[in-house]
Amino acid sequence: MIFTALPLQGAFTVELDKCEDERGFFARSWCEEEFRAQGLDPVIAQCNVAFNRRRGTLRGMHYSAAPFEEAKLVRCTAGALYDVIIDLRPGSPTYKQHVGELLTAENHRALYVPKGFAHGFQTLHDNTEVFYQMSRSYSPDHARGVRFDDPAFGIEWKTVVTVILDRDRNYPDFVD
Repeated sequence: MIFTALPLQGAFTVELDKCEDERGFFARSWCEEEFRAQGLDPVIAQCNVAFNRRRGTLRGMHYSAAPFEEAKLVRCTAGALYDVIIDLRPGSPTYKQHVGELLTAENHRALYVPKGFAHGFQTLHDNTEVFYQMSRSYSPDHARGVRFDDPAFGIEWKTVVTVILDRDRNYPDFVD
């Protein structure tokens, strides 16, 4: 696996280190030892799949409050998406900054989302599927979010939002 640090402290893209031959390729997409060596949370407590029928679907920006923060490894398994993370850790030098990454079934790239970050994505193709590995099980009582278009973050999405839940559309303005 090839780990590339992103501008937000603790966030990485994870690329496959492919062994290719006439059949195609083989690569590890997960290795506890390699994640631990990078200083990343190697725990996997839950895996999720999000299937999205329509291009422009926006899910996010979600996070879990203490003490149920969760790290995520996010990979697109069908279609394409623009994946965005926001550092919401108050003491962090990259607090309130965001970064976006293009994840596609073709580029096989994954995004490592540290604990304390909000996460969301927008689909760029119909029938886009996303696979998440989570460091802890979901706790509905600790589920939180910030609005996808909150001016505090200034995220520029790649296309018009066509599908979004009212919950995600109506989070209040972010307050420190």
